[in-house]
Amino acid sequence: MTDSRPLPTPTELSAPFWDGCRQGVLRVQQCRRCQALVFVPRPMCPTCQHTSLDWTDSGGKGSVYSFTVVHRPPRPAFAVPFVVAIIELDEGWYLLSNVIGCDPDAVHIGMTVEVAFTDMDETITLPLFRPV
Repeated sequence: MTDSRPLPTPTELSAPFWDGCRQGVLRVQQCRRCQALVFVPRPMCPTCQHTSLDWTDSGGKGSVYSFTVVHRPPRPAFAVPFVVAIIELDEGWYLLSNVIGCDPDAVHIGMTVEVAFTDMDETITLPLFRPV
């Protein structure tokens, strides 16, 4: 992947997640009532509909739940091949990201990974994952 790929635009709701990434901390929302972990950021818990959600730090470790290897770039900015994966974090929540730092053919379901924060520009740091 290259540094010219499209980057996310933080919103008021997602800003704490992106601020955490910039600080090297993976964050997830947690419901005050039922303790459910909530990702993607939402104004209300999808489990109990409570509107009091706090941000909590994640350990940033997990495993590959599902993945695909992309061989045709969706845009010229993407170098191929690259791995798109759903990461199951140890706390029980899921994050769509990329697996880096290994040959795409080495990625497998259940592979243990950890977050690797990658600065893309002066405002966006992406949470990518590498094998442990």
